[in-house]
Amino acid sequence: MSGSQYAAAGVDLQGAEAAKARIAALVTGARTAHSVGKVGAFGGMVRVPEGYRRPVLVMSTDGVGTKVLVAREAQRFDTVGEDLVNHSVNDILVHGARPLAFLDYVAGAGLGIEQTAGIVEGVARGCRQHEMALAGGETAQMPGLYRPGDFDLAGTIVGVVEEELAIHGDAIVPGDALIALESSGLHTNGYTLARAILFDHLKLTLEAKIPGTGSTVADALLQVHRSYWTALAPVLDRVHGLAHITGGGIPGNLVRVLPAGCEAVVDQTSWALPPLFELLQRGGGVAPEEMREVFNLGVGMIVVAPAEHVASVRGAATAAGVPSWVLGEVRPGTTGVRFV
Repeated sequence: MSGSQYAAAGVDLQGAEAAKARIAALVTGARTAHSVGKVGAFGGMVRVPEGYRRPVLVMSTDGVGTKVLVAREAQRFDTVGEDLVNHSVNDILVHGARPLAFLDYVAGAGLGIEQTAGIVEGVARGCRQHEMALAGGETAQMPGLYRPGDFDLAGTIVGVVEEELAIHGDAIVPGDALIALESSGLHTNGYTLARAILFDHLKLTLEAKIPGTGSTVADALLQVHRSYWTALAPVLDRVHGLAHITGGGIPGNLVRVLPAGCEAVVDQTSWALPPLFELLQRGGGVAPEEMREVFNLGVGMIVVAPAEHVASVRGAATAAGVPSWVLGEVRPGTTGVRFV
């Protein structure tokens, strides 16, 4: 099959090559001192940083879900890549790992050069902000599997931590405090329900304003997933456990780090729902229990730390520009999360 026939079938090889050239420049700008090998090689290589006695690699793969549909409708492609990086950084941060390298995967159909480059620019920007190598990735044009203009985005992160310093949650004990770090919005979870409420039920447009804020629906939904690396890296040695509040909400993620005999008690009066979440609950008639299971409710990360370290943990968050508050405490009991 000739190139012109392939293009007629939905795959533009010339456009793909032009996009690869743009992406190669972006990857080059997101290399670090640990990068090894050539840009465009079949595999990406990074050195393990010096100074570790027993380095453990911490790896995670994730995506940004149906947030990509909002990006497509808004024709704003430069933020979901950064979402992907920050989400991934937070997932390995839970174990105390330092970000080392990242690989991204963009699949779709009919994406232009500027759109594809915009997505990868967001990935590269997120990597640069964390001094992490963008070691490579893949773009795939798959017409027939995706409708024209549709795309999906996923990534894999590699981090490193000293084995004896890795955080597993096993140090958590009754009496530890729960410290909430504020989310920047929905982050990358709950978008299927949020879109159904805002667009299908309430009939809002992307340009509509969120009540109680000066933000449009598009701005609120495309707010970049906050990274907590800068806020928590200075105090990881004072932390007993961390929970990144993603799909499953507070109850579904906090329970993952609790050891046997420890119950997390969350004080519902310790914070007020941000306006976007209030709109979703009221506009969709969503029960509080389902809100907790689907959305982060304004809590992006929960730190479990001894009471004597609450001030230093919150101080580090404040220095990084991240609001925080005491969310509750750990008590003896059946392993689980209870709201009071």
